[in-house]
Amino acid sequence: MPHEGSDVLNLPALKINVDNNARFRYLDGYWFRLIDVSICCAPAEADTQFTVFDSSAWKKQLLIFKEYILLPSNADVVVVGGGVIGASIAYHLARRKISVVLIEKGDLASGSSGACGGTIFLQTKSPGTHLELALESSRRFVHLEQELGFGFEYQRHGGMIVIESEEELRTLEQFVEKQKNIGLDVSLLDQKQARELEPSLSETILGASFSPLDAQVNPMFLTFAFIKAARDLGAKTLAHTRVTGFCKASHRIKSVTTDKGEIQTRVVVNAGGVYAAKIGALLDLEIPIKPRRGQLVVSEAIGPTISRCMLSAQYIAAKFNADLAQKGGGVSIEPTASGNFILGSTREFVGFDKSVTLEGIFHIAKHASRIIPCLKKLNFIRVFAGLRPYTPDGLPILGTVAGLDGFVMAAGHEGDGIALAPITGEIIADLIVDNRAGFPLEEYNLARFYPK
Repeated sequence: MPHEGSDVLNLPALKINVDNNARFRYLDGYWFRLIDVSICCAPAEADTQFTVFDSSAWKKQLLIFKEYILLPSNADVVVVGGGVIGASIAYHLARRKISVVLIEKGDLASGSSGACGGTIFLQTKSPGTHLELALESSRRFVHLEQELGFGFEYQRHGGMIVIESEEELRTLEQFVEKQKNIGLDVSLLDQKQARELEPSLSETILGASFSPLDAQVNPMFLTFAFIKAARDLGAKTLAHTRVTGFCKASHRIKSVTTDKGEIQTRVVVNAGGVYAAKIGALLDLEIPIKPRRGQLVVSEAIGPTISRCMLSAQYIAAKFNADLAQKGGGVSIEPTASGNFILGSTREFVGFDKSVTLEGIFHIAKHASRIIPCLKKLNFIRVFAGLRPYTPDGLPILGTVAGLDGFVMAAGHEGDGIALAPITGEIIADLIVDNRAGFPLEEYNLARFYPK
């Protein structure tokens, strides 16, 4: 790798003069792209180099990317979307020895996966295939850090859904019973039991449901873990590369056109998250995914206060009821490995607007401190918002698309993308390689929104 300020980059059997003021150079039918978003010098190979190091000052991992990529002319599969879902799919395909290219219009993990909490809540999943899917994904998380060779702060301390009214209690009683019948380890706690488990809970709560299977991760680290493992297996990742169109013949995908060139491929996976509908529109597909904004608050770091993630019962109701979401949407409380709290979140339909509002932040802070009173003493150090890919029935869209061979959907997870990432990647890879998913996808197919 050249030293800082050099204008010549030596690659194996290749010497390219690089204009330091240009982002792209064209050479022999390829776009050559230079990205360097690191904050310090680190050795790099001709391909992407991931360097992870511990900083004793901040006591957290920092990830350094140095990427030198030639846009491939062809690939077995092109995955569109560089969030946790696309990253998981790329990894599982590469593990099956499939040639895969992942394309992301911005930075990796810069969308929903970089603006969300890291909870892996099973209790929030609807009894039925949604919960069954989440249970399968949860089992894969247990050994995933070892499998990927990259830590993402996985912790399984269980989770609680806090009950604040008699109406919520009646609803949770029915919800929990149905979840138990599916096989989820979950129980209802009265106020005394809940406060014995978490003494910081308010004396005004009525109780809580608790599952020891709920967990949490660092969502950006999880995304990068999948990316690194995929790259180690030969996958290519192209950030800041925008899909501009597709070429098809006889209702079959033939290639993907980007602003950097064309990639011949037999399969495209739409893992575009909130932009999945725009990707589908390039093929005249109507995909009912739209962005739903979630505002979040990050507190200063403090000593141990609570040891597990919490949701208000109202949060679950708002997840499936748009009218309730507009009235407030409940609250989530997530302690992080660094000692901060992530508090969220609103559920608002405001298009692609990622700004924060005083009203939204006030609601989050007020509701969170009502459940955990000591939070009133904390200072907030950051507020931000992300967009979640919403579908009308709250379920992701997975699987093939009728009438368009080679186009596969994997989007619309909304707030479940982190929890369902491992199983989604596995299912989509199996579907592409073996022509079967190993899990019933009828309830998740795009066709459910357009019955004949």
